[in-house]
Amino acid sequence: MLITLALLLDFTTPEFSLPRPGERADPVLAVLMGLLSLAYPTVGALIASRLPNNPIGWTFCGAGLLYTAQRFSIAYADYALLENFGWPGGETVAWFSTWVGLAGPVLAGVFLMLLFPNGRLISRHWLTVAWVALFGAALLALGSAFTPGQLRTHSFVWNPFGVGGYSGGAFPTYKVFSASTVLGTMLLLMSTLAALFSLILRMHRARGDERQQLKWFLFAAVPATPCLSVVLADVIFHHLTTYFLVFENSPYWTGIWGWQFLVFMSYIAVYAALAVPVVTYIAILRHRLYHIDRLINRTLVYGSLTSCVVGIYVLAVGGLGALFESRGDLGVSLIATGLVAVLFQPLRNSFSAASTASCTARETIHTP
Repeated sequence: MLITLALLLDFTTPEFSLPRPGERADPVLAVLMGLLSLAYPTVGALIASRLPNNPIGWTFCGAGLLYTAQRFSIAYADYALLENFGWPGGETVAWFSTWVGLAGPVLAGVFLMLLFPNGRLISRHWLTVAWVALFGAALLALGSAFTPGQLRTHSFVWNPFGVGGYSGGAFPTYKVFSASTVLGTMLLLMSTLAALFSLILRMHRARGDERQQLKWFLFAAVPATPCLSVVLADVIFHHLTTYFLVFENSPYWTGIWGWQFLVFMSYIAVYAALAVPVVTYIAILRHRLYHIDRLINRTLVYGSLTSCVVGIYVLAVGGLGALFESRGDLGVSLIATGLVAVLFQPLRNSFSAASTASCTARETIHTP
């Protein structure tokens, strides 16, 4: 229901109403993300119904609720503040979406990586990482809720609950909450990387089906964690340069290109995160486990093929442009495209042959 209402509000709020174009996902992407986000509570319910003592299912349910609550609150605030001013609580709902949208899902991701697949930590020492993540999420939520300034999810809204003034007669109060945001984000960043390392360590020690389960999970967790780390690092840098360092009280430094890069990284992180419940369901319920080897192999092979094709095209355009002393010429682009088209099939055949040989070798090893 929350996702359906969020999509309806998204479609009734035109993009041109937003102060910064491109701040929200386009309609097709919004629908896709909305549908994929339902995988979290669905998979969580399926796992919890079959394995009620495993906290993985309940963690998925909580993560799904947090994500859908943020999606709905963002859509509601956009509509209430830009389209229908009679709807109450627009600024309050926008404030809610700011502090609930980052700390909660990141915390859920940390616990998923620490507990997967059996619901237990590798050892008691990793309990420290869980407590660090909890403390960091609490500090991040506190700082996001009360730091004055523009809201992270709504750049056109000033934090209605931001605390200004001075404490002790000289120290700015807002720096306390900004420091809370920085410290909490740093703790979440460190615990996220540590949790990913725990997954890799667990896979190194695992054997049999558990090792294949971890391969499925890492297939989605590995790309999601670095992209999420970039977003967390951006939050840290933004607060440091805005409230503490030489750029104090200056506008955000990154500009349009830096902002677009962060949006791109955020989308990759979201896509990878939305794939987590799917691979987790496959992994925990042990459905066609050994096919992950072929999937990983194909991903690496075709990713390398794509990189080679793009590299050849860029080099061809650059080389021909320098040779003919022309830039942006249509003829140069056509020649480079033709060169790529000629080389694509031999490259594809070579990569496919290598992929098939590798997969055959792995399947031979796994066959009893």
